[in-house]
Amino acid sequence: MRPRRLGLIDYGMGNLHSVQQAFQRLGATVEAVHGPELAADVDALVLPGVGAFDPAMERLAEAGLIPALRSWCAEGRPLLGICLGLQLLFEASDEGSREGLGLLKGRVRALPRRPGQPLPHMGWAPLIPAAATPLLPPGSPETWVYFVHSFAADPADPACTIARVDYAGTPVTAAVGQGPIAACQFHPEKSGAVGETMLRRWLEQLPSR
Repeated sequence: MRPRRLGLIDYGMGNLHSVQQAFQRLGATVEAVHGPELAADVDALVLPGVGAFDPAMERLAEAGLIPALRSWCAEGRPLLGICLGLQLLFEASDEGSREGLGLLKGRVRALPRRPGQPLPHMGWAPLIPAAATPLLPPGSPETWVYFVHSFAADPADPACTIARVDYAGTPVTAAVGQGPIAACQFHPEKSGAVGETMLRRWLEQLPSR
């Protein structure tokens, strides 16, 4: 398989360095994408994110990236969202008032508050698979990954959720997938060998160009 070429969306709110290093360790070529001229020769885009929903959408808008991302996915081209990058794919969020990208139907909701349960939800937790995908193929062993979040997506289509995580006794969305779009609420680039395996599987299933 030839090395994969990835476009890493840089809008000033992503953990770009760790994501870039994770993919480069797997042999991928990674180039930063700052504006709407999404590189035509890349195999897929990666949308990372750390921070709050509204400022992130504002920066995407300022960079002219919102229509570009919508066109990219409308053409059936692959995109991977990570952490806040997953939340931005949805229509709206309890965290703010701006519209999301609307690439997936549904809303991002605040995690339930429980006495003695700290927010954000931070640390390692096991995934609860909801569907077999390249990220979580059938027969996968228990998968512990690293989370830092106070919000979780509530997809309109339950089939969109491919994994959940238990938070204070409530299962919440941990990963989604629909058509060319896949996204993780957790940080695969910070999840050790397990996260590396997930990213490798995602790279391997990308269509050839």
